Amino acid sequence: MKTSKQKVSVGYKFVTADLKSRNGDVQWKVGEWQTCKGKLELCENGLHAAPTPLDSLQYVYGDRWFTVAFRGEVVYGDDKFAAREMMLAEELPVKEILVQFAVACAKRCYKNWTAKFPGDLRVWNAIVAAEAYVKNPTEENRSAARNAAKSAASAAWNAASAAWSAASAAWSAASAAWSAASAAWNAASAAWNAAWNAAWSAEWNAARNAECKWQQKTLKKLIRKTTLKEA
Repeated sequence: MKTSKQKVSVGYKFVTADLKSRNGDVQWKVGEWQTCKGKLELCENGLHAAPTPLDSLQYVYGDRWFTVAFRGEVVYGDDKFAAREMMLAEELPVKEILVQFAVACAKRCYKNWTAKFPGDLRVWNAIVAAEAYVKNPTEENRSAARNAAKSAASAAWNAASAAWSAASAAWSAASAAWSAASAAWNAASAAWNAAWNAAWSAEWNAARNAECKWQQKTLKKLIRKTTLKEA
């Protein structure tokens, strides 16, 4: 008698603090497979997740972020999929990864700010404050990040074009660091905004595509680095 092994693939998913999906009645347990019955249809029926960590930042449906394993029948969309079987595999530390990612995106387009406002340090101060909080999450650093985020927001309001994108990305990074309420939503939103602003600052489609590839690679690298450190 032969036993066939189903191919298992990996995706990314946010769930609530008590391991539930926002839609439907699935109660997840880490390491246990869930199965969906009926015809699979995106946004209607199936166990949903995103194929990449960057895509998953558009679907923040809770405070906890996981890699998922999935197998069997799958229906794919542009930035998400619905699977027949899925399992929460490994939890990812939301704030540690996503604030670092937002900072990396802000640094990526910081040259646009210095080109237009070479003597204005508000954007750089926001980046530095966000990094300081990630390394040492004290109340003092949290307050500093909050103040720096306000300054960067003011800078973004007065700037234009690609320079605005740099200031907005820096604001996102700093605000993700200091915001305490709904940490996953704020950090993920900030990371996504920083990534979008960095990509938007590129002038041509080819440059934007290259930026998105860099973002995907950078976010995956941060995930590997952080999960290995915690292992």
